[in-house]
Amino acid sequence: MLNTILTWAVQRRLADIRYFQQHPHEVQQEVLHSLQHTAKNTDWGRQYGYADGVSGREFAQRVPISSYEELYPMLERVLRGERNVLWPGQVQWFAKSSGTTNARSKYIPVTREALEDCHYRAGRDMTALATLHYPDTQVFGGKTLSLGGTHTPNPMRPEDAASRVGDVSAVIMQNLPTWAEHVRTPPLELALLDEWEEKIERIARHVVQVDVRVLAGVPTWMIVLLRRVLELAGTDNITEVWPNLGLFLHGAVAFGPYRKLFRQLIPSGQMHYQEVYNASEGYIALQDEPDSEDLLLLLNHGIYYEFLPADQWDSLEPHAVPLEDVELGKSYALIMSSNAGLWRYKIGDTVRFTCLAPYRIRITGRTKHFLNAFGEEVVVENAEAAVAAACQATNTTVRDFTAAPIYFAGAADGSRGGHQWLIEFLTPPQDTERFTAVLDTTLRQLNSDYDAKRHRDIALVPPVLTVAKLGQFERWLAQKGKLGGQHKVPRLSNSREMLEEILAVS
Repeated sequence: MLNTILTWAVQRRLADIRYFQQHPHEVQQEVLHSLQHTAKNTDWGRQYGYADGVSGREFAQRVPISSYEELYPMLERVLRGERNVLWPGQVQWFAKSSGTTNARSKYIPVTREALEDCHYRAGRDMTALATLHYPDTQVFGGKTLSLGGTHTPNPMRPEDAASRVGDVSAVIMQNLPTWAEHVRTPPLELALLDEWEEKIERIARHVVQVDVRVLAGVPTWMIVLLRRVLELAGTDNITEVWPNLGLFLHGAVAFGPYRKLFRQLIPSGQMHYQEVYNASEGYIALQDEPDSEDLLLLLNHGIYYEFLPADQWDSLEPHAVPLEDVELGKSYALIMSSNAGLWRYKIGDTVRFTCLAPYRIRITGRTKHFLNAFGEEVVVENAEAAVAAACQATNTTVRDFTAAPIYFAGAADGSRGGHQWLIEFLTPPQDTERFTAVLDTTLRQLNSDYDAKRHRDIALVPPVLTVAKLGQFERWLAQKGKLGGQHKVPRLSNSREMLEEILAVS
C-alpha cells in the first residue's frame, strides 16, 4: 500500500519533466526572472539592477562571471550570518566541498529554496523515473540505504547552534521531510556519524537485517560498506542478504572503473544503476533513460544555466553562451545562477552536450587538471604545493611529474584505490619513503576531501612513487610533437592513459 501511494505521488513529476524537455528555453527564462525577482532587494540584487527583470542577454552583460575566490567576500558575509547579501534572509546551512588555492575547504550556501526546489525536487524526479523504468524493484516497498557524510558547527559563528556546515549529502539527509525518513535507512544518528570506521561498522550491523531495495551514495564508500555487510552475513553475494535489492543511485565519481566490481558483489539480473549529478552547488542532471549514460539537464529546479566554451576558460573577459546556443560535442564549463544565491558562478565542472532535444550532457571533467577518481578532488595547486614540500623536506629537486589513479578492482582490497606519482628528479632523494610521506601529509593538510578518503586507508591507500628516468618526460613530449614552446606535461589526470604512455617511453 505504501509503495503504491508513494509511487503515484512521485510519478506526478513525470509531467513536469516532459514539460521542461519540450519547452527548455521558455522554462529557463522563467527561472531567471524568478531568481531576479526573489533577490532584487538583496545587496547583490540592488548592485546589478535585478528589479529591472532583464533578459538573459542583458543579465550576462550586467553581472560578471565569478569563481569561488572572486565571490568569497560576499560568501564570507553570508557565512558570518549577515542577511540579504546574495539571497533573501539568513542562510543557516552550507555544503562543504574541496578547497581552493586560498582555503582547505569551500562553503557553498544551501538555502531553504535550494533544498526544496532543487535538491528535493530533483530527488523526486529521480525516484519518479526509477519507478517508471524499474517497477519490479518497488523502491518504496523496502528501504533506501543512503550513505553520506556528516555536518559540524559553522566555524564562522560557532555560537549559533542552528548554523551548520557539512557534506551536501548530510545537509540533505538532516533536512528531509518526515515521510522520507520512513523509506530510508540507516537512522540519522548512524548516517551522520563523523568517524568513518565506526560509521561503516555500525551501519553495516544495522542494515544487514533490513529489507534494502535501493542503494544511494558514492561508489567508493558503498563498496566498503557492502564488503563489511558480506563479512557479517558470511556470504559473497549481497542478494543473499537483500534479495529485493534492485537499484543503485550513484554519483560524484566516474562509475566505469567500479562497474565490474559491483557486478561481482551484486550478481543479479534485476540490479540496475542510475547516475545522478548532484553537486554541492545544486542538483544538475540525472540519467533518465536506462540504456544510456547521458544525463538529462534539469531545467526547472531553480538554476539558470550558461556555458563557457573551452577557448574562454582562461579569458580575462569570458563570454558564456545561453542554453539555446550550445552545440553538440563541444566542451563547456558550467556557469550557474541559482536559488542558493550563486550568481553566474563558475563551479569548475565541464560538460559536453550529447543531445539538444531534450538537453542531455556528459560530465567531461574540470576546467583545470585534477584527480577525482575516488572523490578526492585533488587540484593542480594541491599537487604542486605537496611536491614542493616533499622536495624541501628531502633536499631534492623535481624536474617534472604527473599523477594518475590506481584501481585495485579484483584484488583482496578491491574496495580501495590510490595515486601513482611518476616523478623525474634531477637528483633522487636519498629517502624516497620520506619524500612520499611528506607528499601525502601535505595533500591531507591542503585538501579535506583527500584527507577524508585517506583516513585509515579506508578508501585511498598511501601514494605510490615511481621514479622516472632522466629525460623520460621530454622524450614523451617529443613523441607527441609537443616539445618546446608552451607545451608541458599535465600534472594530474583522471585516467591512466597518459601515465602509461610515459612509462612506456624507453
